[in-house]
Amino acid sequence: MTSTLSSTRGVILFAHGSRDPLWRLPMDAVAQRVAQADPDTPVRCAFLELTGPDLPSAGAELAALGLKEIRVLPLFLGVGRHAREDLPLLMDALRLAHPDVGWVLQPTVGEDPRLLDLLADLALGR
Repeated sequence: MTSTLSSTRGVILFAHGSRDPLWRLPMDAVAQRVAQADPDTPVRCAFLELTGPDLPSAGAELAALGLKEIRVLPLFLGVGRHAREDLPLLMDALRLAHPDVGWVLQPTVGEDPRLLDLLADLALGR
């Protein structure tokens, strides 16, 4: 199946996961904002554990659209074991399973000074 979208790139928002179904609502809200900001860019959420879909499933779904590049944004504040060890292994598996796609692993959101500034403003009630 090939895409009829004008974009050749997609986005996966990758988070930890939880047994609580309400936990994922903020991730879904980010995905909705991405879709509103750029309707031609397919966006999916994926989770490490306890919540579906997992990263291989979301990656396969976007790869099936014929996208040339898929950016994975880890929605982790800290760079813990999941970001340092688990995620690179999952990315390697995606690259092997879908070699025609350029897989771009972005830094975790907690490494972005813009988010850190926003969190500081929120803490200060600004």
